[in-house]
Amino acid sequence: MAGRFAPRPPRTTVRGGHVAVGSGVPRQAAGPGRVREWVPDGPLDLGLVLGPLRRGPGDPTFRAMPDGSVWRAALTPAGPGTLRVSAAGGRVRGEAWGPGAEWLLERLPELLGAADDPSAFVPRHRLLAMTRHRRPGLRLTRTGLVLESLIPSILEQKVTTDEAYRAWRLLVRKYGEPAPGPAPGRMYVMPAPRTWALIPSWEWHRAGVDDKRASTILRCVRVAARLEEAVRMEPVAARARLEVVPGVGPWTSAETVQRSHGAADEVTVGDLHLPGIVGWALAGDRDADDSVMLELLEPYAGQRHRAARLILLSGRVPGRRAPKMPRWDIGQI
Repeated sequence: MAGRFAPRPPRTTVRGGHVAVGSGVPRQAAGPGRVREWVPDGPLDLGLVLGPLRRGPGDPTFRAMPDGSVWRAALTPAGPGTLRVSAAGGRVRGEAWGPGAEWLLERLPELLGAADDPSAFVPRHRLLAMTRHRRPGLRLTRTGLVLESLIPSILEQKVTTDEAYRAWRLLVRKYGEPAPGPAPGRMYVMPAPRTWALIPSWEWHRAGVDDKRASTILRCVRVAARLEEAVRMEPVAARARLEVVPGVGPWTSAETVQRSHGAADEVTVGDLHLPGIVGWALAGDRDADDSVMLELLEPYAGQRHRAARLILLSGRVPGRRAPKMPRWDIGQI
């Protein structure tokens, strides 16, 4: 059988924090990409704005570079695309490649928070006022894409972030396609809905994804078009549509619309750590539950997600006094 088949070419492939720039050397592209320049109407920190889109330091769809630029690979309605964003002198430059290049550049301002209104937030706690003063470049991103935030959010259900990031990394690298253009090495566009639906059960297992989460993703990709329509809805209505899918609950829908819609008020409930962090920051209550958290955030109605982001960025978190959630690698079973 030797020589009968052509050899397969080799692959050349945080939540809400400030992205630390990484390393990598961009590969060369055959031709130039499309370019768009945009001037924001206020301070803009690329790491703070785009940081929530990164799923771990090894995310194949996201890369922050030493020069301060950010690379992003996305599956748009027009096809796969790669976007490089850089900022200098109060101007933002976007360069894009691939079939989705025009779509990405058209929505560049919204991606960088143009639809967000930071002035609507009125701090009522000294910690929040200080954090906002220290982080003037924080804006809430709006990607306009539902599935790219929904699938990794499902992978993060009831597991440690390390496990979820590993699963996302393995599945995207194996079933996604290389990012178009001169993207840094090992960058990939997430798989299309049909590709997700065709992933064999044993590959989910090898990636450490249990049947419950895998089944939820499969149910979502079967109605991908209907879920993507939710981007044109108000966040509350969008969450209601997402939660029609069995396995998608309030935690997952909130984590999704925070990114897809730039939803300033959609606070995450059902999180293992967030209530205690908010309770400790605003009231010194490290044992706060969701009800206490929502009560503390009530003065920020309309901006509760932004308030939670600022608390996370403040670094004021209670000291750990219990072991982390145990890590189970089902791929070893």
